[in-house]
Amino acid sequence: MEKQPSRIPSAGGLRLASRQGRWVVLAAALGSGMAMLDGTVVNVALPRIGADLGASLAALQWTVNAYLLTLAGLILLGGSLGDRYGRRRIFVIGVCWFAAASALCAVAPGVGVLIAARALQGIGGALLTPGSLALLQATFHPDDRSAAVGAWSGLGGVATAVGPFLGGWLVDGPGWRWIFLLNVPVAAAVALVTLRHVPESRDEQATGDFDVSGAVLAALALGGVTYALTAAGGGVSAGVWVSAVAGLLLGWAFVRVEQRSPQPMLPLELFDSRLFTVVNLVTVGVYAALSGVFFFLQVQLQTVAGFTPLVSGVAFAPVTLLMLLFSARAGRLATRIGPRLPLTAGPLVCAGGVLLMLRIGEGASYWADVLPAAVVFGVGLTLLVAPLTATVLGAVDVRRAGIASGVNNAAARAAGLLAVAALPLLAGLSGEQYRNPTAVNSSFRTAMLICAGLLVAAALLAAAAVPGRAPEVEAEPDASWYCGTTAPPVDPGHECPGSPAGPEPG
Repeated sequence: MEKQPSRIPSAGGLRLASRQGRWVVLAAALGSGMAMLDGTVVNVALPRIGADLGASLAALQWTVNAYLLTLAGLILLGGSLGDRYGRRRIFVIGVCWFAAASALCAVAPGVGVLIAARALQGIGGALLTPGSLALLQATFHPDDRSAAVGAWSGLGGVATAVGPFLGGWLVDGPGWRWIFLLNVPVAAAVALVTLRHVPESRDEQATGDFDVSGAVLAALALGGVTYALTAAGGGVSAGVWVSAVAGLLLGWAFVRVEQRSPQPMLPLELFDSRLFTVVNLVTVGVYAALSGVFFFLQVQLQTVAGFTPLVSGVAFAPVTLLMLLFSARAGRLATRIGPRLPLTAGPLVCAGGVLLMLRIGEGASYWADVLPAAVVFGVGLTLLVAPLTATVLGAVDVRRAGIASGVNNAAARAAGLLAVAALPLLAGLSGEQYRNPTAVNSSFRTAMLICAGLLVAAALLAAAAVPGRAPEVEAEPDASWYCGTTAPPVDPGHECPGSPAGPEPG
């Protein structure tokens, strides 16, 4: 019997103006947007989750960190699996996995099940997050890739903007469990559209060798240090010391394995580039501060200032709006003037916004106390995020842009993970104190000072070590083909309109 032609176009030649092209962008944007939305709304729901499940502060930390732990530890492996076994296949598996874990979060009878389900969500996120961009890169005609990535970025920005409002409305209305249930119908739609309209693609040169031992060691190392920092809030015990030492030793073992692996998850030679190393250190400082701010801010707004989840969810909407409107211009400005000034000024302005947050307390006014902090903070992020990602990618050969983007994304998420674990300990908040307005207010002030300090340190590092002009990196022949694995097509000598700004803040 004669084989029927496929209704799905072949990879590599799809045009954005076609009907199928629009379906592909929609699938990729909805998939990644689902993960972005989840990260945003969970922070809004934390006080209600704690009250409903009788959770301690440590349990709320793990509600955030269980997801970040598996996501940060496995995201590079997820991209490699897509390249080897099919990007569409791994993306769909990730979407379905994420939905199943979300449903388990929604019906969790206690905080232990919720934390376990969040860890499973992170595994799904590690499969679908790198796949969303990889689908665009592998599917579209080279002339349309930048426009497709721009459309993807814009739709993702809409999801980020809607997330806090939607999360606050759900928490105030039907309840916090619905922020997880919402993922199920969205995931079903994404899987259906992907299977019907997205062509399969893979890297035919991939060997199938995966650095599973590296991924496991990375996750265990992060988990050991995270547990030690979180548990130390209840007192430093022998178990805390054992966990901390084990985490550090596993981290050392991870580096040794990566040095010897023929197919390392983290190619350490990337750090031979001084600029790549410095900008990733700046990323760690910046995203540790951002995660700490967003974790503490929702508790402060709801417990101390008395805002409802809905109002606290939309309180910092100006941050997202400023980034949506002006990030592309900030990227173009950095291209003209070089990365040093944006990477110095951006964190300093963010630090000013964080210090303005110290005005948020009992009886705080949104217009007088919250909005000015949100605007200043948003201006700083707008100056910073797009140039930060562009500089990371421009610091290495174009052929390695995909892995460079993945490393930077993993660094940002690992920094957020450790910040959420460490900041409550450093700020003196533990146990059930997150329900006490006086204790929360005191700890919030300490935490914001620490976060502002991290941002200032990142700015000083950028000022001292980032060059005024990014170095020109020679591309190898056919380098553009390799750019599409996990990152937008980036050429240090050419602007890529609409490229995403990098790891999603908060």
